[in-house]
Amino acid sequence: MTAQPARAPLFPLRDNVIRTHPPVIVMTIIALNVAAFLYQLSLDPQALQLFIYEHALVPARYFRPSWAWETGLSPTDLTPFVTNTFMHGGFLHIILNLWTLYIFGPALEDRLGPARFLALYLAAGIIASVAHAVFNAFSAIPALGASGAIAGVIGAYAVRFPYAWVRVLVPIIIFPLFFSIPAMLFAGIWFLMQVMQGTSELFLPGDGGGIAWWAHIGGFLAGLFLVRPLEPASGSAAAGGPWANRDYESQFQRRMQFMGPGSDWRSPR
Repeated sequence: MTAQPARAPLFPLRDNVIRTHPPVIVMTIIALNVAAFLYQLSLDPQALQLFIYEHALVPARYFRPSWAWETGLSPTDLTPFVTNTFMHGGFLHIILNLWTLYIFGPALEDRLGPARFLALYLAAGIIASVAHAVFNAFSAIPALGASGAIAGVIGAYAVRFPYAWVRVLVPIIIFPLFFSIPAMLFAGIWFLMQVMQGTSELFLPGDGGGIAWWAHIGGFLAGLFLVRPLEPASGSAAAGGPWANRDYESQFQRRMQFMGPGSDWRSPR
């Protein structure tokens, strides 16, 4: 099982939030994910399988301790709740995840500051892992991927920059459609799809295979509720600048005021 981007109709391309500092933590997280993936590629199939079962999240490891001991896994080792978020199951998996982080992460890191952003990212990843384990308690299928943590970034971004514009691609059969929507709408559509898919999976037979929908849901909710407590004081350097919600809210209101039935949704930059 992979915690990967959902089969959503909206693929983000860029946003219009101004950055004032380099995204050091975002780029470090991307580098760590790439390094872990390259290490996975260097392993032979048997070693890779062992590595995945040891460091990815296997829910049965914690809910069926006797099975875990029999298979050589320690049910008291909690590190997979973190390490699985730095692992990926293929090229498309890691590219889509890290691209989404690259789109939404820098603005949030600049607003929260590096330390607070890192805390939010790791907390969202852990909560996403817990959510997946709880809803797939007896699954022996390893789950891996950064998208639970990245879902937290999307949720936090939507709270902090609800009126920022996100340029998206919607593939219509073979024809790409490009337009811009507010971040809160993008996040709302994305989250609704996770809930629909996760809920439907509860009623389907199986052993938790496929996409880790509940990791996405748990991570998104974590980011949604953690971003405000983690925000720096309004007088700090990280809190000021051209990032304030009111700037994007004003832009949003101006744009909506002049948009008629025939208006397009061209990117603001």
